[in-house]
This record gives sequence, C-alpha cells and structure tokens, in this order.
Amino acid sequence: MSQGRTLYDKVWDSHLVGVRKDGESLLYIDLQLLHEVTSPQAFGGLKVAGRPLWRVMSNLATPDHNVPTDRREQGLAGITDPVAYEQVITLDQNCKQFGVEQFEILDTRQGIVHVVGPEQGATLPGMTIVCGDSHTSTHGAFAALAQGIGTSEVEHVMATQCLVQKKARNFAINVSGRLPDGVYSKDLILAIIARLGTAGATGHTLEYRGSVVENLSMEARMTLCNMAIEAGARAGMVAVDDRTLEYVHGRPFSPKGSRWDEAEAYWRTLNSDDNATFDHCLDMVADELEPYVTWGTSPETGVPVSAATPDPEKTADPQKAESIRLALKYMGLAANQPITAIKLDRVFIGSCTNARIEDLRAAARVVQGRKKSSTIKQVLVVPGSGLVKAQAEKEGLAQIFLNAGFEWRAAGCSMCLAMNPDKLGPGEHCASTSNRNFESRQGFGGRTHLVSPAMAAAAAVAGHFVDAREWL
Repeated sequence: MSQGRTLYDKVWDSHLVGVRKDGESLLYIDLQLLHEVTSPQAFGGLKVAGRPLWRVMSNLATPDHNVPTDRREQGLAGITDPVAYEQVITLDQNCKQFGVEQFEILDTRQGIVHVVGPEQGATLPGMTIVCGDSHTSTHGAFAALAQGIGTSEVEHVMATQCLVQKKARNFAINVSGRLPDGVYSKDLILAIIARLGTAGATGHTLEYRGSVVENLSMEARMTLCNMAIEAGARAGMVAVDDRTLEYVHGRPFSPKGSRWDEAEAYWRTLNSDDNATFDHCLDMVADELEPYVTWGTSPETGVPVSAATPDPEKTADPQKAESIRLALKYMGLAANQPITAIKLDRVFIGSCTNARIEDLRAAARVVQGRKKSSTIKQVLVVPGSGLVKAQAEKEGLAQIFLNAGFEWRAAGCSMCLAMNPDKLGPGEHCASTSNRNFESRQGFGGRTHLVSPAMAAAAAVAGHFVDAREWL
C-alpha cells in the first residue's frame, strides 16, 4: 500500500507548481483577500513596475481594520483619523483602477475579511488562500490551506498568482469526548494553546481532528483555525464533511448546477488518509474542559476560570518565573489571585475570532434579562459583517444587548487592535473575544483577557470574571 497523505499534503500537492534549487517551492494561490492596511504598498509596487494583476477574479477586497464602528451611515465621512481615511480611500481607488471586486464601506456585505470570505462562499474547500493578515488561517475550517502573508508577498501574489514557500510539517490535534454545555470552541483553542505554547507548532500546519471537532459547527471550526497561528502554526485545517458542504452550498460565490456536483465529488476527498503519518500529535479529551481566561500577555497564558494566576516563586524554571513576574506586573495582577477576582473596565465582543451569528447568540443567551454592571465603563458588541448585523437585528439579539446597556455597533475589526477609534485606555482591563492579548494590543497600556463570547457577556454583567455556565 502506498504511503497515505494528510489533508495538508493533498492541498499542497494539488497546488505545487515546482520546487526551486534552494528547496523553496512555488505554490499556486486560488484566492487573495485584500483590505486597506497591507494592500496599498502592494498595489503601489504594481504601478511602479507597470504590472497588471495576474488574475483579477482571484482577488476580493473589503475595508475592515480602520473603519469606525459608529457613524457608519456617514460612510467615508465618518472616518475622522486622516491616516485611516487615506488607507480606506486608497483601497477604494486601487480596486477601481485594477478591477477588483470590493465590498465598500456602505455595502451590506462589508465586514471583517475573514468573516466575509466564508459568508460569501468565496472561501471554498481545497483552495489555497492568502491575505496580508495573520488570522487568514480562519479559512482552514473549510479544508483550505489559508495563510497570512507579508506586504511584499501580497504584491508577489498579485503579480504572479504564486507564493514562494517551504512546505510545513504535519501536526494533528486529536480532540475526543464532547464539549460540556457552556464550553465553546474558544475555550478549546485556548486550552490547546496553553498546552502547546505560542511556539509549540512552529513550522507545522495543524489539522484539528476527532469526535469533538466533527461535531462542531462551521463557525466554531473557524474559531479553532483562526487561532492556529497563536500556537506558532502556519495554518490550521479541518477535513471536509457534510457540515462543510451544507455551509458552502448556495452561497453567492459557490459553484452552481453541474459545477457544484463536480466540485462536491472532489471536495469529499479532502481528508487525511487512514494511513497518513503526522510529524507530531496532541491528544486531548474535552469532557472536563472548563471556560478559559487568559491572565497574562500571551495567548498561552489561558487557565480555567476556576483557577488562579500562577506564582513565580513556585516556578522552578527561572526564565519562566521571570516571564510570569513581568506579565503579572504589566497586567496589574497578584500571584495566586483567583481569576474570578479580576475586575474589568471594558468588554469587547467581536473580531474575526468571535463575531459571527452563533457567537452573538451565545452572548445574548447569557445577557437576556440582565444589565451591564455599573462598574463596567463600556461593552462593545461588533458584528463581523453587515449581513451578520442584519441577521442579529432580525433575531432580536441586538435589542437584547441594547436593553442590557451594551453598545451595538457596525461591522469592523474594532477593539481587536488599536488601529481605529475603539481602544482601551492605559491600565484598563478588558474581557475580549479577540485572539491576541499582547501588551498594548487593544490600546497603549491596555490589559486584555481572552475569553469566549459567553464568558465576555457574563463578565459584563458581573463586573468581573464568572463561570458563564452558572448564568445559563
């Protein structure tokens, strides 16, 4: 019997153009997603060199990082920061000049690029997908090889439709059992990263497998893949199954008619062979998993909500002890402090990790009939796209948030990163459903705690962290 191939191997092999003498490979790219931050320099490079886009239809754009999430009805006029305005207007001009389809700021389809791609069916199984954004790995939930790339690579893909890259190794994440009620894929990925560390999967592509992953919705799988990069992986992937095809079917960019039938036949082959070999594996049982909260300045600092912050004096490794000491100092926390004793200033429910309709439903389920704590300065609820916003309003979720004293905003990256008006102040603690808790990630001196939407919603009501399962 021939050696089996992993899902990653299959997608890689089907897009491999050739291998160079230096060992680097040339990989064909099916789709490039563009936004206003990393595309201007790339478009500028094409103009200087007098080059066209190699394949115009393989590019799709939408502004997301810099757009304000209030005053959206004003369109471009609502952008008060001159640098942000320049970036958004430049994206608009470049897309018009090069013929790239763009969901502009007032288009209902506008949103976070990693929400928009799957929502429109632009993200399809077996694709190679790139974007000038770290969390492009999100699209791997569809058995796509999706990777974040740098600005020079964005230009290279624009000009050649290819990416120069060395093949990664295979890493299987096997999750068995079942997720307890009130525990979500965000808790699972934080637990995985706590086990692996932020460099544990460096040089690898993760494949999430096992009964727990098979039972997750597509939106939950996107959350897992979104944060693969936070474990050091190049990408994260999930094999195709009926859930994948049900999600993709009928979406605007999806194949239709006989082309769908042909595509489905191929897509159903996109899974790892039984005799495929992985370079590394991590096995987890999910039955006893709790909601997770990060206490430090890295995604690997996640602990169960019932736990406490670590004590550097009880840590044998002096380098790790110093790291804990520095993180606790920045976060304004004490050693051995219960997670439930951490008081919060703001709450953010949104980002490409957790701003889809299922995330908003989970948060609304906790919030319904309750009010924001008087100690919380602000709660932002930011849908991942205009279509998610419209659906949430139709289902009454937006009104639940408003009744609770939360702010209901328009689509955008918002407080995930300090690149727009939604920011933390120095020293403020935030329960955030985003993906990174680095120092000053959400604003200079801001302190970020990563959690699920349900945990963020419960914290907004309590004013501090609580086990959201007690509120359901």
